[in-house]
Amino acid sequence: MPSHASNLSRRAALGGAAVAATLGVTAAPAQAAAPRETAFRAASHRRSRRPNILFVLGDDLGWADLSSYGAPHIKTPNLDRLARQGVRFTDAYSGSATCSPTRFSLYTGRYPGRTKGGLAEPIADRSVGLDPDHPTLASLLRDAGYATALIGKWHCGYLPDYSPTKSGWDEFFGNFGGALEYYSKLGLGGEYDLYEGDVREGDAAYKDLRYYTRILTERASEYVRRDHGDRPWLLNLNFTTPHWPWIADGDEEESAEVVRRIKAGDGRALFHNDGGSVEKYTQMVEDLDRSVGKVLTALRESGQEKDTLVFFASDNGGERFSYNWPLSGNKASLQEGGIRVPTIVRWPARLDGGQVSHEPVFTPDWTATLLEIGGARPSPAYPLDGTSLAGYLLRGEELPAERALFWRVRGERAVRRGDWKYYRGKGGTDQLFNLAADRREQADRAADEPALLAELRAVWEKTDKSLLPYAS
Repeated sequence: MPSHASNLSRRAALGGAAVAATLGVTAAPAQAAAPRETAFRAASHRRSRRPNILFVLGDDLGWADLSSYGAPHIKTPNLDRLARQGVRFTDAYSGSATCSPTRFSLYTGRYPGRTKGGLAEPIADRSVGLDPDHPTLASLLRDAGYATALIGKWHCGYLPDYSPTKSGWDEFFGNFGGALEYYSKLGLGGEYDLYEGDVREGDAAYKDLRYYTRILTERASEYVRRDHGDRPWLLNLNFTTPHWPWIADGDEEESAEVVRRIKAGDGRALFHNDGGSVEKYTQMVEDLDRSVGKVLTALRESGQEKDTLVFFASDNGGERFSYNWPLSGNKASLQEGGIRVPTIVRWPARLDGGQVSHEPVFTPDWTATLLEIGGARPSPAYPLDGTSLAGYLLRGEELPAERALFWRVRGERAVRRGDWKYYRGKGGTDQLFNLAADRREQADRAADEPALLAELRAVWEKTDKSLLPYAS
């Protein structure tokens, strides 16, 4: 276990106070008064039925954007409560540094580079997507008896060839692209991007032009309240919040200006490079927190809370206005700030609350974990790259000490094994960091540990050879 574990809360509070000064905000005194977390320990004596699975993703949410992760100026009481009721992971990672490849790694349980669609970082056109013939978390759980639904952002390909309903989800309501304007639902190409199944709402009787996060929250709340009979269910709830454009609930004038630019042919209007602020970003994250809270309330009122595994994370590291301290880098980078993400798991029937885990884990691990917990078998033809955490979470088993987490994006490479991380950025220099002592990746130990550097580089290169190459 990393040696920094016992000091995590103290360091987060000190780091938060320092950066709060640069933001012009005051660190929340509630941080110091937060309930004490205990080191994770499995409650191996418990038994339960197969759980429902509520898998919630924020979009471009940074590692420290929750108050329970150190944000001094963002209040997230609902997600903080979820963490107090479950297990908070400090060293959890996304499967990649941008939207599409991380979603590929979640849905397939494999490195994004195993599939052609996963090479897009992220998907920006209709040429690639998640092959409907590839088994997914949803298709495997559906075959094992689960009802399945995806509500929110898909971003794994476009119609007519790719969609959630072609890849194992019984139901889909949401957007296909990587971003959309929150009121008009216009995507990067100016298309209306809100679908019910494989039909655009604009092609049906009405369009819903309310704020998108509200709509997704209502849909998800309805789904968890629904009577599914004796079937357990999987709901992938993929918010677009707090992804750009920087439009909070109520910002209708700003929305109208972005829409005007989209319709005038500005292909970069949604990037909103001339908009946003720390304050606006704070509003969006706090709105995400309220929205998750409403879905959790619906779950509790449905009587299913005890037997539902709730998972919350971000799809990758934060962007522009995100609070990532003390990590370096952000979205699109394989530095810690680009791939380390807030991650919370709650399952009252099997996991004690108020716990923290410092085990390094990443997105494909959760796919393997949920398949095992849900009683589904992976396809032998598509072996998983993740390690199931079910033994660790439920039976107190130790994870393999020498297992390595692997990442690859264009121009960057990284491996983490134990406390050590091998990293090569776009500058082409191999670097080595001890993350237990240096989460900020500032003390390059490559010259001090040449043998370890060479060993981890070889681990990366061996895995890389098994993946599809990038197109030149």
